[in-house]
Amino acid sequence: MTHNLTVFLLSDATGETAENIVTAALTQFKGQSVQINRISNVRTKNQVYEALDAAAERRAMVIYTMVNCELSRLVHDECEALGLTSLDIMTPLLMKCSEFFGATPNETPGLLHSVDEEYFRRIEAVEFTVRNDDGQEVRFLNNADIVLVGVSRTSKTPLSIYLAHRGWKVANIPLVHGIDPPKELLKMDHKRVVGLLINPERLVELRASRLRNLGQDPKTAYADFEQIELELKQARNFFRRQKWATVNVTGKAVEETANEVLVKLKLK
Repeated sequence: MTHNLTVFLLSDATGETAENIVTAALTQFKGQSVQINRISNVRTKNQVYEALDAAAERRAMVIYTMVNCELSRLVHDECEALGLTSLDIMTPLLMKCSEFFGATPNETPGLLHSVDEEYFRRIEAVEFTVRNDDGQEVRFLNNADIVLVGVSRTSKTPLSIYLAHRGWKVANIPLVHGIDPPKELLKMDHKRVVGLLINPERLVELRASRLRNLGQDPKTAYADFEQIELELKQARNFFRRQKWATVNVTGKAVEETANEVLVKLKLK
């Protein structure tokens, strides 16, 4: 026989986790018709009273997740006073974790949701950065948090990806000798752009190695010392005219360079 029953979910955050748990449990009771009323962001005593009055009218079961001990106790006591069946999902778990870790919970609502938002923000940043690698989508340049500019083999791509994994939308633009940079780059707020520099000796090594890996002659203009010196001099002058911050990547790990970029742009 099917019964119309109601479950009230009270949470001091979104309540999504509690609803997922309850929904999973209800799949084991296929003969029951259950309505779930989720009430999110319950963070004051008045909100507790209002929610439980509504639950009492429906003779509902109350399931709650409150990291605040005082509110959790209030829900428990009010449910007993109103004769409502209730279940505290969060407190037993927090107590066990506290006992195991030897630490006191923060009692900060919504931390899991914050973690979710941070995760998706990083995913979005990585997707943006991949699409905007090596000057591919200059029309979206203004949406970048950080724009990296430099001649070939100045670690633009690995640096961009590393910063993206930390949540920054990064675009990188190559400077090619004899080709004007995109006009969109020149319109950028100079406080969001960093010019990457490198010692010419190191750049010769990197470019020659790349040519060898591609099965090409390493003694071409691409890896010629004088040509590289000219490219770097032009790049340095260009960065200076645009009033961009600069970072020298020579001999630095990507983590170190990324940190310097964030400091230069006052993002850290």
